[in-house]
Amino acid sequence: MADKLLEVKNLSIEYNTEIATVYAVNGMDLSLEYGETLGLVGETGAGKTTTALSIMRLLPEGIGEVTSGEIYLDGHDMLNLPEEEVRNLRGNAVSMIFQDPMSSLNPVITVGDQIKEVLKIHNKNMTNKDLDKSVDEMMEMVGIPANRKNEYPHEFSGGMKQRIVIAIALVCEPKLILADEPTTALDVTIQAQMLGLISDLQKRLKTAMILITHDLGVVAQTCEKVAVMYAGEIIEYGCAEHIFEGKFLHPYTRGLFLAIPKLDEETRRLETIEGMVPDPTVKLDGCRFAGRCKHSTEECKENPRMVEVEKSHFIKCFLYEDKDIKGTGGNES
Repeated sequence: MADKLLEVKNLSIEYNTEIATVYAVNGMDLSLEYGETLGLVGETGAGKTTTALSIMRLLPEGIGEVTSGEIYLDGHDMLNLPEEEVRNLRGNAVSMIFQDPMSSLNPVITVGDQIKEVLKIHNKNMTNKDLDKSVDEMMEMVGIPANRKNEYPHEFSGGMKQRIVIAIALVCEPKLILADEPTTALDVTIQAQMLGLISDLQKRLKTAMILITHDLGVVAQTCEKVAVMYAGEIIEYGCAEHIFEGKFLHPYTRGLFLAIPKLDEETRRLETIEGMVPDPTVKLDGCRFAGRCKHSTEECKENPRMVEVEKSHFIKCFLYEDKDIKGTGGNES
C-alpha cells in the first residue's frame, strides 16, 4: 500500500481550442490520506472539476492536456498507465459522482442494469445471481427499494436519480470518490439527505472522498480537510478547524466568509470581493489574486510560496511569510 491514497504534484492542465488556450490548472499540489474527506472549494472556473477529471484521466480528448506534473492513485502512476489499466481502476479504485444526475444516466437502460454493468466489468467471475443480489443490496443501501431496479431513469425524481448515481459510484467499494457538486441540482431538504447518505456510506465502506462544492456550509458539515482553489491554484489548505475557526486566512478565503449572511447580525448589504476572476486564457506572473486583494503590494508581482502558518495549515500569500513555522515554506497541500 502507498503512503498516501492520492498524490498530485505540480499539476498543470491546459485546454487548447481554436479560439484560445485556457490555463485551467497551474502547478497544483494535493494529497489525500486513506479514508480522508477533503472539501475542494472555489468559485466557478477555479479548476476544481478539471482536477477531478484529470485524476480519472477523463479530460476531453484532443482538447484537455496535462502539460506538467504527476498523479499517483494508490501507488499507480495515473498519467502514464496504459488506457486498459486506467479503465480497470475507474469505477473500482476511484469513482466519480457527476454534477448532473439527469445527464449521468442512460435513459434507455434500466437503473438496475446500469448498476450491474459496473459490477460485471470489475468482477468477471460473479454469477448473474450474485450480480443481482449485489445490485439489490446497493439499491437498498442508498434508500431505493430493490423491486424498482427494472425501471428507467425517467421514472425517478431528481433526488432518486442522484441516489442511483451514488449507487453506481459505490457499488464496487472504491478507495476514492470524487463527488462533483453532487447536491447542486437538488432542493435543500434533499441536499441534506444526499450529504447524510454519502457520509454514512463513506464511513461504512471506509472510502476517501474529494467533495467539490461552492457551499462552505456543506464543507463544514462533511469534510475533515479543506483546500481553497483560485484561478487554477490551491491558495489555502488545512483541516476544517483551521479554515472555519483559525486566526490565519488567505484574503480570498476571508472574503468568501464575509460574503456569507450571518443569522445573528443585521446587515443591510453583504461584503463582496471586488473585481473579476483573472482571464484564464492569459498566463499571469505573481499572485493571481493580487488584482482583487486589499493587501496587494509590489511584492505580489512575484509568485508567493506555500507558507505553513500553523501545523498542517498552509497559505499561499506574502502576508504570512514571517509566520512560516518551518522556516522553509511548504507545498504539501
